[in-house]
Amino acid sequence: MFHVKRAAELDAADELAGHRKLFSLPEGLVYLDGNSLGALPAAVPGRLQDVAGREWGELLIRSWDESGWWTAPERIGDRIAPLVGAAAGQIVVGDSTSVNVFKALVGAIRLAGEERDEVLVDATTFPTDGYIARSAARMTGRTLRPVRPEEVRDALGPRTAAVLLNHVDYRSGCLYDLPGLTAAVHAAGALAVWDLCHSAGALPVGLDEHGVDLAIGCTYKYLNGGPGSPAYLYVAARHQDRFDSPLPGWTGHADPFGMTAEYAPGDGALRGRVGTPDILSMLALEASLDVWEGVDVASVRAKSLALTDFFVECVTAYAPQGRLGLVTPLAHAERGSQIALRCDDAGTVMKALIARGVVGDFRHPDVLRFGFAPLYVGFADVERAARVLAEVL
Repeated sequence: MFHVKRAAELDAADELAGHRKLFSLPEGLVYLDGNSLGALPAAVPGRLQDVAGREWGELLIRSWDESGWWTAPERIGDRIAPLVGAAAGQIVVGDSTSVNVFKALVGAIRLAGEERDEVLVDATTFPTDGYIARSAARMTGRTLRPVRPEEVRDALGPRTAAVLLNHVDYRSGCLYDLPGLTAAVHAAGALAVWDLCHSAGALPVGLDEHGVDLAIGCTYKYLNGGPGSPAYLYVAARHQDRFDSPLPGWTGHADPFGMTAEYAPGDGALRGRVGTPDILSMLALEASLDVWEGVDVASVRAKSLALTDFFVECVTAYAPQGRLGLVTPLAHAERGSQIALRCDDAGTVMKALIARGVVGDFRHPDVLRFGFAPLYVGFADVERAARVLAEVL
């Protein structure tokens, strides 16, 4: 009963607890998979109905101007900017994360210059980042060198053009040293490209503060944009006039309706645009960002650490000894907003958890992964998840 009582006390003191009502969550469900797909913000269905019924159904093509469709990629980018520590005018929304990884990495290689012929990539990265990096290196005539994050500093040199890294490891939840690694990359004369998929919306990023060159991220995890919602591309203001996108689409043109044969990139972040914006998912994302109004990301981080600390404490107290191994670092400076546990029969255990209303996910071959979205996960959820896990084991 100690942990049940403590959970109630922590929930009573939680300054973000009121945000849970902004989401549509099934009654009684403990949802710990927001690091794969965020919960549905309650305002999104109504907004989508208006977009489809009025803006598309009645206004039709007029909505590109009258409903602000055309400017949505930059407008929504400016709403994401404070969540990742960026000033306005540096983020454009559109395309998938994979496409934006390609744009960012090739753009960074081109900014670095012809004399630098090596690209470093996180050897433990999400597979797509590695695939894209390999293709980008091949296309630009560079050598790709996979290295573990802890090996980056020693691997840097005068040949390094760009380094592609993940802020948080998707399997383990390990948080990497964005400020320190970015500084090391710059000291070697190279450019730093960061993948923020598992950090944006869960912890402070500080893109401008730490001098990041380019960054990308998805919006359907902690930003709750919905399945397949468009990703975003950050290009630091100091690089924008020289950023040479490998995908120079018509909507990134300085005069998109001039329909000229020669490409002339637009000003600022919009030169990262490619094709016609995916309006339905983009405006769903815009509505979902309303839940962040008045939210301090530092408070989100504080609650995230408290939730994950409490989960580890409860699991340690409840679970049979020797059945689980902690994969995620305990040190706050090294932890994202998830806890990964090693378990021999992880796939079977996760199915049993989901059947009992505790939703996390399984990562092959033996990892139980639990993501903690501080805007809608509470401490009572955490205690129940740990207790059910122990019962299943």
